[in-house]
Amino acid sequence: MPTVNAYAAPSASEDLIPTTIERRDVGPRDVLIEIKYAGICHSDIHTVRGDWGPQQYPLAPGHEIAGIVTEVGSEVTRHKVGDRVGVGCMVNSCKECANCLAGEEQYCLKGMVGTYGAVDRDGTITQGGYSTHVVVVEDFVVTIPEGIELDVAAPLLCAGITTFSPLKRWGAGPGKKVAVVGLGGLGHMAVKLAHALGAEVTVLSQSLKKQEDGLRLGADHYYATSDAGTFEALAGSFDLIINTVSASIDISSYLQLLSLDGALVNVGAPAEPLPVNAFALIGGRRSFAGSMIGGIRETQEMLDFCAEHGIGAEIEVIPAGKINEAYERVLASDVRYRFVIDSATF
Repeated sequence: MPTVNAYAAPSASEDLIPTTIERRDVGPRDVLIEIKYAGICHSDIHTVRGDWGPQQYPLAPGHEIAGIVTEVGSEVTRHKVGDRVGVGCMVNSCKECANCLAGEEQYCLKGMVGTYGAVDRDGTITQGGYSTHVVVVEDFVVTIPEGIELDVAAPLLCAGITTFSPLKRWGAGPGKKVAVVGLGGLGHMAVKLAHALGAEVTVLSQSLKKQEDGLRLGADHYYATSDAGTFEALAGSFDLIINTVSASIDISSYLQLLSLDGALVNVGAPAEPLPVNAFALIGGRRSFAGSMIGGIRETQEMLDFCAEHGIGAEIEVIPAGKINEAYERVLASDVRYRFVIDSATF
């Protein structure tokens, strides 16, 4: 079993440190990937700090992985050495339940296997993309089209698919009015994708400090939610609202911004519950829903769509030695809009 260089959290309260982790030998249906870039997702921070429950340490996070195939197992048919590939938030599932058979592996009825901090089918704890190499079964490896550079592609494997999936599911497109709550790592991708899908896009952010960015990324309108007048002016306006923030917000106020039969879809994952006033739903036959990444087929569709429309994440590339500093900056909302680690620095 080979060891590879990585950065991992020794505990919930300590900084990530350089270390080595073990990867399994390449099996008949496995793909060995030399990681070139790994994105930093807010959920990496939540997970390693124990916000979403206890973890087994040391833990190397990272589920926005872009790299090159360097070895394939004897039965692999989807990928070959030299291919540009990506790995997102999951690396396995039962592949047999109704959801898996429908191409919705992220909702595997037996539980999909997360890219890090999860129990894989062989009983080992998965370790993520803050490392030089990863071994993944071929079914959970996607192709990164030539039209996207690997560094800007890495965040698409989480931030891209997390926003693309609900936009497609709830019919964002020409004639639809879509609002995006928050212009961070997820939000900036939601704006780009909704615009490319042909929707009229509005950003709802705490302040107007990122307004210029929002309009550049494809928003048609930009409002500050700290201004009480915003909620009056926009009441009943939107067919779809994508909430990307991982903090508690007044969901009932945002539901009032939906038109008849509109939907507010939560993709941010705050640690606290989000209370909802039932009358905010009943009044306009509105829906409050949630969505989590996408299946492998839809993730490939998203990557192909991004290549066709020239879409990549807005990134700041950092060396591994700045991961802990980057975490603090993410928590302070001081990133435009995704940190990506250069894996050559591990």
